[in-house]
Amino acid sequence: MRKLVLLLITIFLASCGASSSKPSGTNALYEVLTQQADGGASIRFFEILSDEKEIAMLQNDEHLKSKIKPNDIQTCNFIVLNMGEKTAAGYKIEIESAVETDKNIVITVKEIAPKAGSTASQEITTPYCVVKINSKKEIIIK
Repeated sequence: MRKLVLLLITIFLASCGASSSKPSGTNALYEVLTQQADGGASIRFFEILSDEKEIAMLQNDEHLKSKIKPNDIQTCNFIVLNMGEKTAAGYKIEIESAVETDKNIVITVKEIAPKAGSTASQEITTPYCVVKINSKKEIIIK
């Protein structure tokens, strides 16, 4: 229940930010639907959404609904990556790599911190990323 509440909060907060996406080909294993420096959850967690009801919540988000097709529910999984609360601007979370095996998809997550000595503002941020995985195979996050 707690994860569901956090997911709903994340989705709500995601609707407050602009979205950006990584260019991807039609056969790409994954697509970044949105990646924001702020607007995620205050705790660090990764959530895999594969259930129809969970994915439907993403479709209700103003910034994501145009990026999720109706048939994606049957053919895709989604991942919400929350970096948690950070005390400075400049943090970012993203997928470093995605490898498909016979049985699953292995996702490696990369967390990026501001460069040492940078003049990042001292504000509380909550970086997050929402990713569409173009497969229904089991997902392993590293």
